[in-house]
Amino acid sequence: MRSILIKELNSFFSSPIGYLVIGVYLVINGLFLWVFKGEFNILHAGFADLNSYFFLAPWIFIFLIPAITMRSFSEEINTGTIEIITTKPITNWEIILGKYLGALILVLLAIIPTLIYVYSIFQLGNPVGNIEFGTTFGSFVGLLFLASAYTAIGVFSSTISKNQIVSFIIAVIISFFLFYGFEAISTLNLVGNFDYALKSFGMSEHFNSISKGVIDTRDLIYFISVTAIFLIFTHFRIHNEK
Repeated sequence: MRSILIKELNSFFSSPIGYLVIGVYLVINGLFLWVFKGEFNILHAGFADLNSYFFLAPWIFIFLIPAITMRSFSEEINTGTIEIITTKPITNWEIILGKYLGALILVLLAIIPTLIYVYSIFQLGNPVGNIEFGTTFGSFVGLLFLASAYTAIGVFSSTISKNQIVSFIIAVIISFFLFYGFEAISTLNLVGNFDYALKSFGMSEHFNSISKGVIDTRDLIYFISVTAIFLIFTHFRIHNEK
């Protein structure tokens, strides 16, 4: 697994991909939070919090993470190297986890620089230090678990098609539906008393719950389960590619 992980990280940073992903994430957030006038601008919000950042980040990741993962297995399947990799003395799980962790580490490297926002809000508060650390910490934890689930979805989607663009689109659709789809359907009042239960199947509900600063084990189990399910789906697909 270690060799696959190192290979993935090297492929990201030996080309513009890794730097581009981190740069795009930071630039988009920076522009909306600090430059563009509007409801997301922290300087004009009048509140010392990062709610705007934690609202934007999941939506940006819906497109950014599939862009990272779309080549994970699509490229291997397209070039035929998947058969070579699977015949090496490493298990399918080691291959999958190596590629998954490589993509997830890149996402984490994009998140880390945004910790400077916490210091900025700390200094901008009136009085200085007027920031709710509980909800901020919870939101970062929720964002990490959300990114983990998105990455697993993206890696799975890359096994579905040889075409990286198709894999990207599939990952975006699945991620969008799991994040917002159940919540959108629940607002239609199609299932009456079960609307809340339906909403709880969506990642948005659990992400918002963690973001309140109370880390409930049910929310963590949800994200871990989504991640595990899509990694199992990935294993099934790779096994069938042999």
